Amino acid sequence: MKEKLLERFLRYVKVDTQSVDDAEQFPSSAKQFDLLKMLRDELENMGVEVSLDDKHGYVYARIPANVKGGAKLGFIAHVDTSPAVSGSGVQPVVTRAYDGGDILLEDGRKLSPSEFNELKTHVGKTIVSSNGRTLLGADDKAGVAVIMQLAQTVAENPDILHGELRFAFTPDEEVGRGTDFFDVGRFDADFAYTVDGGGLGELEYENFNAAGARVTVNGKSVHPGSAKGVMVNANLVLMELQSMLPAFQNPMYTELYEGFFHLDSMQGQCDKATASYIIRDHDRTKFEQKKRLFADVAEFLNKKYGDGTVVAEITDSYYNMKEKILPHMHLIDNACRAMVQAGVTPKVCPIRGGTDGARLSFEGLPCPNLFTGGYNFHGRYEYIPLEDMEKSLQVALNLVSIYKDGSNG
Repeated sequence: MKEKLLERFLRYVKVDTQSVDDAEQFPSSAKQFDLLKMLRDELENMGVEVSLDDKHGYVYARIPANVKGGAKLGFIAHVDTSPAVSGSGVQPVVTRAYDGGDILLEDGRKLSPSEFNELKTHVGKTIVSSNGRTLLGADDKAGVAVIMQLAQTVAENPDILHGELRFAFTPDEEVGRGTDFFDVGRFDADFAYTVDGGGLGELEYENFNAAGARVTVNGKSVHPGSAKGVMVNANLVLMELQSMLPAFQNPMYTELYEGFFHLDSMQGQCDKATASYIIRDHDRTKFEQKKRLFADVAEFLNKKYGDGTVVAEITDSYYNMKEKILPHMHLIDNACRAMVQAGVTPKVCPIRGGTDGARLSFEGLPCPNLFTGGYNFHGRYEYIPLEDMEKSLQVALNLVSIYKDGSNG
């Protein structure tokens, strides 16, 4: 099964599915349909009931129960890759029986345990990485491969007892729109797991509360030779705004449950400057305080430089799913149980980000997040140990067995 999983994963990562920030269309890139249609066709060939939302790109599939009383259990993964690094022309590198040294990539790059400490824990495993020119796409094509292999294993082995099984694949998760048009009723599950996590054993049901802030600074440009008392340099006002945010509430200084303000992009000239921020905190009260502080800074600068100088538009993106999972803690208990059965030590930890499951949980589909085994997502040094991805598959199979009788405990 391990080699089948590898073959499937390598095929999927070679399909360019990079999503696009701030696109008006949905999905944000039409090329995501290339993989979505591939998945639909493969599921049809397995004999699995499947449909594709031709407009929005969601793939929905189901396998009927072969025992009575089982829960409707779902598994979800996203097909798109991050806009941060190119996903075009991915050429994965497979390093078998990793010896603990440097893995040489192209253009002088290397995966080195001196820089990426986790590599030291994977000696003897098969490491799949990018070649250094693109990202790999394990986020979340590892999850896609795990779910597809799960579906094929169940479909081809009627002796595996299970309740109703649901599978879904979504576009545009990486740009925060993965569930904009997801039809929870059509998916028809009691609860689900996103298979979109990181290292071996990670299990997540707490995520950031998230907002985005778009800032426009309207300056006043005049000749610098006659600027005294007249010029308002929009670039400098934007820099002033940044300087008024707490210095240590910056992603590079935070971890675990610590929130942050992140300046994601900026551009400008003297008469106009713009910036995009993301605001994050696990604690809802602190999250609201962060948004209030950001708005107060903008208000202060408007009092200093004149109304309309700083326009700050703050929009909530998603919320911490913890409050929606707590009434369904069997999802966490049973996931831990499934991991122990697979010889994996559970590591329950907060997500320093978000998943499709966060928004789905607020739409009535409780949906914590399972590990895939990958590391260094969204970059050229992304990699995943095949054996850890195989453990993710085994955990999913164990969950199928645990929920076959409708067990919620």
